[in-house]
Amino acid sequence: MEKYLYKPLPGNYNLIMAYPAIEEFALASLGYLWLYKIADMAEGVNVLRCSTDNIVTLKKIDSVAFSMSFDFDFLGVFEILEKLNIPFYSKDRDEDGPLVFAGGPVITTNPRPYEAFFDFMLIGDGEESFKQILGILKNYSKKKALELIKEIEGVYIPGEKTKKATVQQLPEVIYTPILSSKGYFKDTFIIEVSRGCMNRCAFCTASYTNLPFRYNEYEKIKNTIDLGLKYTNKIALLGAQISAHPRFSDIMKYLGDKIDDGINIELGISSLRTDAVTPEVIRTLVKGGQRHSTIAIEAASGRLRRFINKNLKEEQILNAVRISRENGLKGLKIYSMIGIPTENEEDIEEFLRLGKRIKDENKGFNIEFSFSSFVPKPHTPFQWARREDTKSLENKQKYLEKGFAKSGIPAKFSSIKWDYWQSVLSRAGSDFAPYLVDVYKNGGKIGAFKSVMKNAVIKNEYSLEEELPWDIIEMEPSKTILQNEYRRLCKR
Repeated sequence: MEKYLYKPLPGNYNLIMAYPAIEEFALASLGYLWLYKIADMAEGVNVLRCSTDNIVTLKKIDSVAFSMSFDFDFLGVFEILEKLNIPFYSKDRDEDGPLVFAGGPVITTNPRPYEAFFDFMLIGDGEESFKQILGILKNYSKKKALELIKEIEGVYIPGEKTKKATVQQLPEVIYTPILSSKGYFKDTFIIEVSRGCMNRCAFCTASYTNLPFRYNEYEKIKNTIDLGLKYTNKIALLGAQISAHPRFSDIMKYLGDKIDDGINIELGISSLRTDAVTPEVIRTLVKGGQRHSTIAIEAASGRLRRFINKNLKEEQILNAVRISRENGLKGLKIYSMIGIPTENEEDIEEFLRLGKRIKDENKGFNIEFSFSSFVPKPHTPFQWARREDTKSLENKQKYLEKGFAKSGIPAKFSSIKWDYWQSVLSRAGSDFAPYLVDVYKNGGKIGAFKSVMKNAVIKNEYSLEEELPWDIIEMEPSKTILQNEYRRLCKR
């Protein structure tokens, strides 16, 4: 069952909003749903949702828009295009075929591996540029529309000039416009509290590609909470750095007071900033039914945290766990990473020491470590860094698995092999397009990547002076600033 929190308008221009995964995930993607709402309320546009398990059938498709959030989303893009009988390459589509375009975090950071498949791409925040694009698409021919669209801020036409990513202020609060029992977060009203992050962790795209840090006004957030409560009791707050909102404690108090007044609210916050965990925040989460949460420490050794610009002291980590336990949470997931540049055996050993200390000081409190392996990302200071080889990372993983098991601490790890291919995709150039098609045609599994990519030129490290494939995208901080930051960190 679905509840629309707005009134759609009819239209004759057929736009498919495609999400390159299953519908359950599409209905949990706030950015995708908000752009769908914009299109659904645009006069003259007939918009339909589409996912890999929910393919739209139309006699005439005018355009298809994809939202790409993850590096492996290209597999879902090809699956949908194939089911819609649309050629993968834009050069193979004739004048009467639909325009196919894309946006999202993957496109913003590095559109080069995917540019052969799209007529144009949205770089950066897309709310306002998407409205302008819709106004052009519904009124002009395909050829004329492309001529006009390329002048819109943040629109990158493959082969055209360098484009600057758009950065939008937050004139309105973005929230879940369609509540659904089929979504991954069933009937949950998600509210964007803030956008971007000020922490500047050297590996993190959220710290660099979404600058400056912006937040929604307190009164607007209160009004949006009240709107959501008219339709559901499930409220979730979203943002890479929610607790940096200058009135975050007031937001939590507003929700806590409502719960105290007898309003049934199931409250969710995906993760907590380790150095901003307070008794008041935890008690409000517990009032709202949350039993577990997540903090991110990235590295266990102070040396490595300083190196990656994660200015977090061990006492702050221990304090966050203690406050969480004392104020009603049942457990915490501690997000961490292996393979960070300069990591050594002592840094790995520190995870086991820290884990044991946390467990010993918090008897009966559920602690779980969750590990990924370092993936260098464009537009961060570590975009030049080398990724550690797979065998070495697997040895570290096995060592930690054994050590944590001995201490009785659960530990989960992402797939190091998949992380490797993610790192390849994140820093690939336009020459990778045919390889991506072949990977898809060969099943899209690890074996397909390994066999197809054996002839590809894969770079695992870049020099500070060379031109990078994604230099065609300009954002702040500039490449020069990132170079200086990388040099500064490497001197630590």
